[in-house]
Amino acid sequence: MIDPISGFSKLTKEQKITWLSKTYLNNSRESEEVLRQYWNENPQLQTLHDEFTENTLSNFYLPFGIAPNFLINGNLYAIPMAIEESSVIAAASKAAKYWFTRGGFNVEVLNTTKVGQVHFTYKGNLEKLERFFEICKPTLLKEVRGITKNMEKRGGGVLDIELRNKTGLMENYFQLHCKFETKDSMGANFINSCLEKFAETLRLEANSYAEFTSEEKNIEVIMSILSNFVPECIVRAEVSCPVNELADEKQEDAAGFAEKFLTAIKIAEVEPYRAVTHNKGIMNGIDAVVLATGNDFRAVEAGVHAYASRNSSYSSLTHASVENGTFKFWMEIPLALGTVGGLTNLHPLVKVALEILQKPSAKTLMEIVAVAGLAQNFAAIRSLVTTGIQQGHMKMHLMNILNQQNASKEEKNELLDYFRHHTVTHSSVADKLEHMRGLNAVK
Repeated sequence: MIDPISGFSKLTKEQKITWLSKTYLNNSRESEEVLRQYWNENPQLQTLHDEFTENTLSNFYLPFGIAPNFLINGNLYAIPMAIEESSVIAAASKAAKYWFTRGGFNVEVLNTTKVGQVHFTYKGNLEKLERFFEICKPTLLKEVRGITKNMEKRGGGVLDIELRNKTGLMENYFQLHCKFETKDSMGANFINSCLEKFAETLRLEANSYAEFTSEEKNIEVIMSILSNFVPECIVRAEVSCPVNELADEKQEDAAGFAEKFLTAIKIAEVEPYRAVTHNKGIMNGIDAVVLATGNDFRAVEAGVHAYASRNSSYSSLTHASVENGTFKFWMEIPLALGTVGGLTNLHPLVKVALEILQKPSAKTLMEIVAVAGLAQNFAAIRSLVTTGIQQGHMKMHLMNILNQQNASKEEKNELLDYFRHHTVTHSSVADKLEHMRGLNAVK
């Protein structure tokens, strides 16, 4: 049995690796070297990476790529993406090129309101609590002015505070439901600081409120925390064109394609098993841009999937229609993003990503990210209802298979050419490579 270790965080990086190797890796020099080889040669940059989190051993790299030719509201963008999955950037790029000649993407931020809550319990008369809140609300807002002053200069701040009665869900449960505008900042630290000050003020004011009995004064704050469910922080992205313009060199039957496309979307709207995979494809595009721009993809994922379930059943985030001969494909999605603060000011690649995007505001970044998701979904559905998903995906995955088989540069070139005209599967690649090597051995 392995004994627990004390003071691990105080060890140097080398000491951490030595302990890990001895305790879990059977003193594997190879594993130790793998950890070290991903250290950045620039000591200053490595120190910066070390300080992003705790107990750092090494760096975990993702490919940083670009998807060009996105025409968004009349402006041309090349979108940076950080992702390891084969075919995502290729698919996004193809969708961008496809819609470039059909008017591009139109996108609009509908709202940017974010939410945080103070959760508390109260045992007493409801009417008293409601009167107390109305009296207390100006004080709550006054007490956070020191926190909100700079945000208010940028046009943000606290938008509203509501008292919400949640006793129908849980006995004695109430909350302060608070709305915020954080402008170009994602705003997590700002919101949480405001909420904790609200909680402190709520307790103090309740303790001195004359109408409350001694038990009613004892409001117990359970927690104060922002919500990653932001159904009012919404961006809408769409593409549209006459149905006959859907045709191209690969798809001649535009009307038939449109009909199958709409049916595929309808299936994702009504069938949760399909909707989960459908929306995962959307998030391939969204997460890749969110990561590249230093935003919190876990928060975005949680909020998006909650939004997809808002009508009591998990459903598609995208929708499509054909009306009066016009095909339209669109999505409304909640996105809480920032372009200042956090990693946006620290990570060198994040800075480059934002420069590539022409240093966007948070609203503009919301638009770009939503378009990346819509493009990814269009490319996926287009493949599914025509050639099938595996043809394009497995060709992009071919290089990964060749690397797993330790193929040489010459072998890769020959097999890349061969599989331009043959179906890619793991076994077909392995068999073809084995056959090639056998022939070469005979020579």
